[in-house]
Amino acid sequence: MGALLDSFRDAFGALRDVDAQQLGAGRREALDALLADGLPGPREEAWKYTTLRTLERRTFAAADAVAPGFDAALLAGIPAPRLVFVNGRHDPVSSDVAGLPAGVTLQPLSEVMASGEPRDVNFILRRYDQRAEVFARANAALADEGVVLRVDAGVRVGTPVHLVFIGAPQDGDRAWHLRHFIDVRNEGALDLVEHQLSSGEHAHLSNDVLHLHQGQRSEVRHARIQSDAARATRFARTDAVLAREARYQRVDLELGAALSRHELNVRLEGDGARLVANGVLLGDGRRHVDTRLGIEHIARDTACELLWRGIADGRSRVVFHGGIAIHAGADGSDAALSNKNLLLSADAEIDTQPVLVIEADEVKAAHGATVGQLDANALFYLRSRGLSQAQAQRLLTVAFCREPLLALDSDDLRQFLLARLDAALATSLDPSAPAGTAA
Repeated sequence: MGALLDSFRDAFGALRDVDAQQLGAGRREALDALLADGLPGPREEAWKYTTLRTLERRTFAAADAVAPGFDAALLAGIPAPRLVFVNGRHDPVSSDVAGLPAGVTLQPLSEVMASGEPRDVNFILRRYDQRAEVFARANAALADEGVVLRVDAGVRVGTPVHLVFIGAPQDGDRAWHLRHFIDVRNEGALDLVEHQLSSGEHAHLSNDVLHLHQGQRSEVRHARIQSDAARATRFARTDAVLAREARYQRVDLELGAALSRHELNVRLEGDGARLVANGVLLGDGRRHVDTRLGIEHIARDTACELLWRGIADGRSRVVFHGGIAIHAGADGSDAALSNKNLLLSADAEIDTQPVLVIEADEVKAAHGATVGQLDANALFYLRSRGLSQAQAQRLLTVAFCREPLLALDSDDLRQFLLARLDAALATSLDPSAPAGTAA
């Protein structure tokens, strides 16, 4: 079965209150399916470019019951309201939910499981039937912490809500599984920022699943910055469902970890629902960065705009799958996907798969992907103006990466993300900086 799944089975046996809120049977079913099917191999299409052979041989202890200490300087510039987790455990001392308006609740999942009703956590019982959904199954079996955020109908949250997830050094390698539920009801509005950060070097594994439900005419702007430790492993999955005329904007910055994989699945279920989902994938050293999009147009007159940029340097590998499906009856849909990538090293690799499936009439759809190098003429021009080769390369690379962030219609969020992207690129493109290490 492999050391990794053995450690997951052991973690299940050590779960506290495994049957809390009547979840025990569903958890056991998810674990049994995971152990029966095992990890997917390279013949599984969804894992064709991301091998799990090395990870399969690793063992991870479960997270401790209490959050360990971390460098408090990480929270500088991350204001309240915020919920903080360290190595998969809620840190109430560092969290601060002051300032939330009436009609908004923000709680750790453990608190809801301890005091709420079974219906408040029924999202944990979602089934995952495909073998490729291996880490979603692990999450369904093992998640005992996370975020529950609810915005009532008509409530507009005027300040961003920050969710902070910190990995900190600890004895041995640890694994944690977090499940999040965000419900923004009719005509509600929310700005959300996920920070996935590191406080020192470690080789832990984090496995997150986030469910987002948007009601009619609701608006969500969602930024996610993944900046894990250079030897860390991160699996993340986002499942979003949009009702009529809902708008969802998000930007993902994949800047860290040795092995990272994010699966973004969005169902446009209501007429006129709109999605803008952009991102930057930064590979350097021996880092492996994998992003998979699964966008489904279910209703009429829905739209998605997807703009992604990838960079591969050193011996890194960047993988991108952009899947768009326009189902029968989704007439009037408008879908656009652009994935452009830069190879900065002869030893790096980029794999991109744009996929467009159309089963409806009267639709507008386009997709494209490119892999290339920095323009030699532009480099020569900048060199002729006195810039060094490294300076010219960095300037062009920064310009290449900034475009996906410009789609956000919040100046504060956009500037916040640009500052973190620029800092990551400055480190990544500095030959003297330490490189990422393969998991």
